[in-house]
Amino acid sequence: MNSLNTEAFTLFGQHILWSDMTGNILGLVGLALGWRRSLWTWPVQFASGLILFAAFYGHLTGSAGKQAVVMAVAGYGFWQWNRGRGTGGDGHIAPRFATWRERGAMVAAAAVGTVAVALLFTAYPDLSWDPWPDAYIFVGTIVAMYAQAKGMVEFWFAWLLVDLVGVPLNFANGYAFSGFVYVIYGALVLWGMRDWWLRSRRSPQPALEGAPA
Repeated sequence: MNSLNTEAFTLFGQHILWSDMTGNILGLVGLALGWRRSLWTWPVQFASGLILFAAFYGHLTGSAGKQAVVMAVAGYGFWQWNRGRGTGGDGHIAPRFATWRERGAMVAAAAVGTVAVALLFTAYPDLSWDPWPDAYIFVGTIVAMYAQAKGMVEFWFAWLLVDLVGVPLNFANGYAFSGFVYVIYGALVLWGMRDWWLRSRRSPQPALEGAPA
């Protein structure tokens, strides 16, 4: 895995690491599979998380922690989606909007969690170079992937909010490829958001226990 942390090439004066590039390409593939509601989104996201964990470990604790969360939730999401396959009428699970109670719970969890993790990083400065943005990324990823595993359309919004902080942070700390792929991520998120939004309006069930497959 150490060989992946070497430089692949230079782009616009930015040093591109093999790990940063490979992990983010897999992340793009996983996001595209999530848009298509394919069960394969979860194994691909797990692989992306594993590679990016190796890239960030020892430098950006929150971002590394984010990848650990990605791997853990990928297992949970795979189980959820596999259990609920077919509820969308086309062999996939039907997306849904979260209830107002669920939205409130996720917003509250994100706010309280970010403050708690940031205070932890601040108290132990060796854990993070950027305590507040790192904490925001870490907690925001948990919320986003939980919403994805539950099949909530809101997960796309959550990913946008995480990336708005994560991309500049990656640029500032030398992980340029993460920044360069943001435009592609943004397009996939917007397309996926629209697709899930439309499908949720056609969905016959009011709630969803799994998420797209």
